[in-house]
This record gives sequence, structure tokens and C-alpha cells, in this order.
Amino acid sequence: MIYNTVLLATSANGQPSSGGSFQLVMMGAIILVFWLFMIRPQAKKAKEQKKFIESMGKGDRIVTIAGIHGTINRVNDDNTIQLEVSPGSYIKIEKSAISQEWTAALNKGNTTAVTTADKK
Repeated sequence: MIYNTVLLATSANGQPSSGGSFQLVMMGAIILVFWLFMIRPQAKKAKEQKKFIESMGKGDRIVTIAGIHGTINRVNDDNTIQLEVSPGSYIKIEKSAISQEWTAALNKGNTTAVTTADKK
């Protein structure tokens, strides 16, 4: 069985074929495609999330990854925020628990509602 594999790897004149360089190029192409479609977009999204978290301030309306809606009351130095979920009710959460997508959708919906109310 192994002998058959060795015979298939030789060319017509009995010399071993030089498919190694082609395989190396193909492996490099696969790694490049993997980096372009998987690693690069994930790093870009992580950078945007970090920028979003750093730009938050008091009074911003947010949604956590658990689905809790609230308004930021205070940004603490220990990488946490105090979130007002209803008048007089506060919870302390990590900044990393804030969903960028849901918060953007929440704020987009509010600006649309305000714009519609202003037109009437």
C-alpha cells in the first residue's frame, strides 16, 4: 500500500515529482484567505467595540448583552458603570457587558421616533 503511494509520487521518467512548491503556495493562499475572511474582520469589530465602550458617558441609553435596558448614571474607574434601569433603581455592570449592536438599534429607533414626532 505504501509502495503504491511512492510510485504515484514519481514522474514518468522515475524521478520524484516537484509538487512541493505548488503545495506550499496553495497552503499560503489558504492561510491568506483565512486571515482575510476570519481574523481581520474580527479584529476590526473588536477595535470598534473598544472605541464604543470608551466613548460612553453619563446619560447614554444602552442595552446589555443580557437584554437589560437602562441609562448610564455613572462611569466608574474600575471598568464598570452604574446603570439606572428604572427611576431610582441602579445596578453595577461591567463595560464589556454592553451590546454595541443592540444599543445602536435602540438609539436608532429613538431618533426615528423623535423625528417622526417632530414632523407632526
